[in-house]
Amino acid sequence: MLSAPFMTIQEVADLLKVSNATVRSWIKSEELRAIKLEREFRIAKIDLQRFVDARATTALADIACGRNSE
Repeated sequence: MLSAPFMTIQEVADLLKVSNATVRSWIKSEELRAIKLEREFRIAKIDLQRFVDARATTALADIACGRNSE
């Protein structure tokens, strides 16, 4: 069984404060992995996390990991 819940394009857009069109663009350009079910896309939370992590600046990544940049 699937262990990771899936999100809709709208949910991802709301979470990241971007438009649906932006999320669709990321999917179309294969920057964001998605699964097409019938006529709609779904994004696994783990894939969204990887997408966000790949775009984090070094300083933000260090903070998220508990490393202090000072």
